[in-house]
Amino acid sequence: MSINLMKTASGLIALIFSSMTMAKQPIDKPNILFLLSDDQSWSGLSVTMDPNHPDSKSKVIATPNITQLAAQGMLFSRAYAPAPVCSPTRISLQTGKSPAQLHWTKAAPVMTARDGLKLFPPSINKNIAQSEITIAELLRQRGYATAHYGKWHIGGGGPKNHGYDESDGDTGNNDAIPHTPPNPVDIFGMGERAIDFMDRNISKGKPFFIQMSYHALHHPENADPKLVKKYEGLMKKTSAKQSGRAALAEDLDRGVGILLAKLEALGISNNTYVVYMSDNGSGGNKLLKGGKGSLWEGGIRVPLIIRGPGIKAGQISDESIVGYDLFPTFYHLAGGNKPLPNGVEGGDISSLLTGESGPVKRPSEDLVFHFPHYQGTTPHSVIYQDNFKLIYFYETDSSKLFDLDKDISESQDLSLNNSKLSANLLTRLKSQLASINAQLPEMNPDYDGVTQYDPKGRKKGKGDKGKGKNKGKDKNKNKRKNKDNNGGKNQ
Repeated sequence: MSINLMKTASGLIALIFSSMTMAKQPIDKPNILFLLSDDQSWSGLSVTMDPNHPDSKSKVIATPNITQLAAQGMLFSRAYAPAPVCSPTRISLQTGKSPAQLHWTKAAPVMTARDGLKLFPPSINKNIAQSEITIAELLRQRGYATAHYGKWHIGGGGPKNHGYDESDGDTGNNDAIPHTPPNPVDIFGMGERAIDFMDRNISKGKPFFIQMSYHALHHPENADPKLVKKYEGLMKKTSAKQSGRAALAEDLDRGVGILLAKLEALGISNNTYVVYMSDNGSGGNKLLKGGKGSLWEGGIRVPLIIRGPGIKAGQISDESIVGYDLFPTFYHLAGGNKPLPNGVEGGDISSLLTGESGPVKRPSEDLVFHFPHYQGTTPHSVIYQDNFKLIYFYETDSSKLFDLDKDISESQDLSLNNSKLSANLLTRLKSQLASINAQLPEMNPDYDGVTQYDPKGRKKGKGDKGKGKNKGKDKNKNKRKNKDNNGGKNQ
């Protein structure tokens, strides 16, 4: 079907009903529609992510379609992105492996000797290797049509080199910049291409896997001015960035609603898994500590909602889930029964979707996160055991322990009163990192013993509280940003 670019949501809605072909698909191969937002916090939807915490939803941002999606399926209150920044999460989702194993634990360029800090963070890979087997390649072997629209941001020549039949190319953050209202950051343009892909493959009786990697909530300056004005009135002490992000979130929800309506129009809603997730956490909420660039809960705890065949409406799971669990889950839902590629660390969560109890079975019983870089804080790693979370800081060789059931805000360090548990978890953390050959930060032999890292991006020397000539200045900042040929801030 040939279609012209329709840049308005109303035009896209009209497209939904222009070809209502009823599905002629094999039931054992359900469709999968994976919706991935960018920089959307755990509490950034009008969905209560945890019924025990009223502040786990936005009281301002309107996302009625995603709220309805959650009511129709299963909501995961303890879902985690594989990393607190963008591209490590994206490569992890494609491969089912942790960023630590992939040696891709950061997005932006890492610090070097010139930064004068205590530790040298490890170097990172910046291109998905041709040898990696992606979820798209596995599903294509199962007879699926595969498409990736929006932000790819992991190089390697783009999605078509890694199992996707159709894509927008080797895209990054900057590819959203040209798209302004009525198609802010290409939300509705992406939807149009996805609808066309659905139409063509449903008419062939072929199941599809579509990953919608939305640019939103990046580039809030591109948001609809009318929605920005709405949120300026609703949000107290708001900035242009905050009101723009809220406006983009509402338009993103409209884009999601259009795709959900298309599934209904095609008669395939009951045979399609819809998965909604964010690529990393984001700051700005009252409940969770930290934000993007740290392994505090605010940096990695994200929305995760799944609706589809066999999932009862209104279900809530408090099982700890990580993004790379989706790799084996998608393969299983597609009827795959062959061994997974070597190195896959995710566990199949499909039994949770049908209401069965029990923990997710992964190759390692320990759920570990690794961020050996300076960004939201100093280099650190994390391990979870049931309701306990241990966070280890490499600069100080020290740990903090939290009981998330009682202290989701991570305000009460229990490590001194639980030294045995802390020591055991630290041993297991280091053992797991060693087993996947994770890269660790190294001591800077030229460290002056004084310079400290400021989470706002400044270096602080002795007696420097962030004031004076060093405040907010970084001679290498623009130079480092310009090294990213895949989209500006590379997050």
